Amino acid sequence: MNTPRPPRWAQRFLAWYCRPELLEDLQGDLNEYFDRHLRQYGPRRARWIYVLDVLKFLRLYTVRPPDFLHLSLHSIMLRSYLKTSGRSLVRNPLFSAINVIGLAISLSVGLLVLSMLADLFAYDDFLPNKAQVYRIVTSLQRQEGPGMELASTSLKAGKAIRENVPGLGAVTILRNGFGGDAQVGDRTLPLSGRWADGHLFQVLPYPLRQGNPATALQEPYSLVLTETTAERLFGTADALGQTVRLDTLDYTVTGVVRDLPKFSHLRFDVLASLATLENQMAAADGQDSDGDFLSWENVYMNYVYLTLPQADAVQDVEARLAQLCARENAQLPASAHLSVTLELQPLHDIVLGRTLSNPIGPTMIPLALWILSGLALVVILSACFNYTNLSIARSLRRSREVGVRKVIGALRSQVLGQFLIESVFISLLALGFAVVLFAVLRTQFLGLSSYLSDVFTLQLSFRLVAWFVVLAVVVGLVAGVLPALFFSRLPALQVMKNMSALPLFRRITLRKALIVVQYTFSLMFITTTLIGYQQYKSFVSFDLGYSTQNILNVKLQGNPTAPVKQALAALPGVGDISVSRMVTSLGSYYGSTVKYQDPQDSTNVWLNAVDEHYLPLHQHQFLAGRNFHPKAEGETESEVIVNEQVLKRFNIANQDPQQALGEVLKTDRKELTIVGVLKDFHYGTVESKIDPVLFRYSANEPGGYLNLQIVSRDLPTTRAQIEAAWKQLDPVHPLEARFYDDQIEEAYNQFSVMIKVIGFLAFLAICIASMGLFGMVVFTTETRLKEVSIRKVLGADEARLIYLLSRGFLMLLGLAAAVALPVTYLFFERVILPNFAYHPPIGWGALVLGTVAVGSIAALMIGSQTWKVARTNPADVLKSE
Repeated sequence: MNTPRPPRWAQRFLAWYCRPELLEDLQGDLNEYFDRHLRQYGPRRARWIYVLDVLKFLRLYTVRPPDFLHLSLHSIMLRSYLKTSGRSLVRNPLFSAINVIGLAISLSVGLLVLSMLADLFAYDDFLPNKAQVYRIVTSLQRQEGPGMELASTSLKAGKAIRENVPGLGAVTILRNGFGGDAQVGDRTLPLSGRWADGHLFQVLPYPLRQGNPATALQEPYSLVLTETTAERLFGTADALGQTVRLDTLDYTVTGVVRDLPKFSHLRFDVLASLATLENQMAAADGQDSDGDFLSWENVYMNYVYLTLPQADAVQDVEARLAQLCARENAQLPASAHLSVTLELQPLHDIVLGRTLSNPIGPTMIPLALWILSGLALVVILSACFNYTNLSIARSLRRSREVGVRKVIGALRSQVLGQFLIESVFISLLALGFAVVLFAVLRTQFLGLSSYLSDVFTLQLSFRLVAWFVVLAVVVGLVAGVLPALFFSRLPALQVMKNMSALPLFRRITLRKALIVVQYTFSLMFITTTLIGYQQYKSFVSFDLGYSTQNILNVKLQGNPTAPVKQALAALPGVGDISVSRMVTSLGSYYGSTVKYQDPQDSTNVWLNAVDEHYLPLHQHQFLAGRNFHPKAEGETESEVIVNEQVLKRFNIANQDPQQALGEVLKTDRKELTIVGVLKDFHYGTVESKIDPVLFRYSANEPGGYLNLQIVSRDLPTTRAQIEAAWKQLDPVHPLEARFYDDQIEEAYNQFSVMIKVIGFLAFLAICIASMGLFGMVVFTTETRLKEVSIRKVLGADEARLIYLLSRGFLMLLGLAAAVALPVTYLFFERVILPNFAYHPPIGWGALVLGTVAVGSIAALMIGSQTWKVARTNPADVLKSE
């Protein structure tokens, strides 16, 4: 086996250029020479001689002539196939229309999914070092309760990684929370952005129009603006070196970055140097509103990015991160019951990656994209099934054509190629209509949610159009492969005898199996839509444990509470008003660590800071105790109101609400006395369990909300009055006011969008399946027309004939329902609904309604055609017999 052989590429080259009639002799002679040279000179020189001999025999008498004749024959055959395909389309307008329309609809959905994928993979492509950039993500695990995975991390982690982890390129730290009203002269503009250190542009090289990227964010009180922000603040004047005042501080513009592309996961109006914040925290003894500024467990505000010059260094860096985490976790106090784990996340996985808390830009979980792609695939396959069904059903009409081709010498491969080319031709024809439908679908899809329009553009590009053509060709091949194999395998004798059907698995024909599969998926789609809508409506109308009716939540946007509250309370359409730090039950959380009697036992509790009007306004139910008493400004906080879960967590007074009054809880270095116990309510969305919640007193929450009870029935007038009052108090910020019920609906917007998408795809799948069924019914009734006429002559009535013709199709629909309904029910019960802590049971109405709807559509199509055939005059059919 180790005997040296001639170079294989030289052997292939010889076989490629040499005439077939000379090749065998020439190969034999050269192999003999190679063996002789191998013994004389060794393998290396023998191979060189062999290569030279192969090149030496490249002469006119050995080179095979160009295959122009075969190419000409292939082009003639291709024209013949296309001409035959066109004639078949014209000769069968109904079946052709069903195939083209079905493929066009399904291809438009496929184009939509391809466009989404193209957009998602285009994020951050404008960065030249995208493949080398990674983000630090944090896993936070407490002793009790589920862990958290966050896109953010601690400021201490970022600094420790920069100092202690070798092999890195550059490390940069960003932090949320920068923004406010920027003042330039007499111009005021609200800005939002992030703190960033001086290494930002080394890791994320956003192009600067002005300024030095190496020093733009090094010094305290430095500011980098985007082009649009600079133009809004300074007009056409040069922004570099100008002064911008935010709150009480003056910042100097040290850079102007070009506006970021749409497909950038990181977005901002302005960046401020992180050194500014570090100076402020040093002056405040390292304390901020979230606790210790530099603590290891303060992981909610900061984002760390780094570059790895070598891709194979990932494992080594993550091992170093594990060592760092072990060292820092060991230094945490035992009462923290906390461990922090750091990992690397590639930049290209940020947008299309796993779900993380505290995201810093648009994200989409891969599961959602897989589900959408799977549904689109089902719709495409449904159209392919239509083509397969109708093509095989028309085998009687196409059999003579195939037979004649085989009799005059057509090979099996040529018949196979004919029908594949025909299906690809029809698919490409459908692609033209699909592009028009895609333009309509694109607008409707982006209009489903502001989130979708923020993440996607779905714009066409040359590369995307090329993928569209590839998709159409693939769909054509998939749709045509079974008919092509069917016709190519038929012997010429059987074809000339008009063989009618291809049996599959004994008594079940291929056509029937495809119809069952189509309607099974269609029923699963429509049933999923109905069950999902039922669950969505239950979430929106769920009893949260308090009232949200006619409550308008007005965001203060940093304005002082008292004057805004006074101005809005004077309006005739406004009743009671309360103050709150946040709006609950929308999926936002604000928490704090709480202890009871055991200093080593602590837990994270959700909280909201409210005034004395909040609980009565929202009609929270007291199990024991009282509401907050009004407190003067500056008075020490001493009271807290809890829900039942707090008593259960710490077993306070054996969970007796009345006995729990007067007990003391410790949080944020304060001791607060329980003055009231509330009945459990939903702080978060209803898919999560009810957790421990605290209400703390605060009559003045800057940046929080005013909760207005609207008592007027003339909502447009009241809204206009509120906006007018707001503009007088704050001409800079537009009014942000939403009704509580509308905000709850928006909180479940992702479910609504998913239901709409699945419902739309269900509608398409049913339409495509129904068109295919209609074509099959038309074909079946036409082929049985003489049978029906003879039965009528022998005395069969119309009802009996309708039953006879439709029985087979109705049995197929029943079989599809018997498969689809249990599968859908089990899918929701075992996979979907266990993820929701509170949900109503699946109603049988949703299961039955979908079946009745699909069955009614199918029965209408079957009945219309069978009724038409059953009423045909037998004399008109049999007079030629």
